[in-house]
Amino acid sequence: MDKNLPDASATNRKLVVLILGLLCILQAALNISLRLALYNSDAPDYDAVIRNLKEERDQLKRKLNTSECSSDAPDYDAVIRNLKEERDQLKRKLKTFDHYTQEGWVYFRSSFYFISSVEKSWGDSRDDCLQQGADLVIINSKEENEFTRQFRRLFWIGLTDTETEGTWKWVDGTLLNTTTSFWHPGEPNSSGNTDEDCGEARYNYAEYNWNDNKCNKLNFWICEKMVA
Repeated sequence: MDKNLPDASATNRKLVVLILGLLCILQAALNISLRLALYNSDAPDYDAVIRNLKEERDQLKRKLNTSECSSDAPDYDAVIRNLKEERDQLKRKLKTFDHYTQEGWVYFRSSFYFISSVEKSWGDSRDDCLQQGADLVIINSKEENEFTRQFRRLFWIGLTDTETEGTWKWVDGTLLNTTTSFWHPGEPNSSGNTDEDCGEARYNYAEYNWNDNKCNKLNFWICEKMVA
């Protein structure tokens, strides 16, 4: 055998590696474009993307068969199925985004938020949120607290110690984490002889803006709806 001739098996292996690399790039590009669609009201034509990918799959299959390396080919049909599932999931998410943005909700870090235009007690405020498939806002980070402060209104948050005095819990039953609490200096204090068992964001000019107040007081409120 002429040593100057290329090794056919080595050439085939290189071809398979090259094609697999192209497939990875194509899939990554598709995933990025689909995720960007969540922030773009003009959603791409998912079905056209799938058709193009199928054509690409068939072309690559023919190339591999020509090179007699089809046994090493990836499972293109599984790739197509996975992309179809992701497409359908993203379509459902886009419908959710469209619905809530049209209804006046604001999106921030995997949740939608709605600030009321009227005032109600803490309990009635929570009932309003529940009727909309949401709940009073649960604030878990400094960034989220900064986000809610921008509304510049005194509003109820989903925090109460009605169950046990002094033990503050969020509406989902979790205990308030002291490392992510934003009580104003001197709060909570249940001032006077009255119980102040419900949390509100009162001093929104300050980073630490929470206050405890009587639950029957009328306030605005913020609902939060988490996106799966």
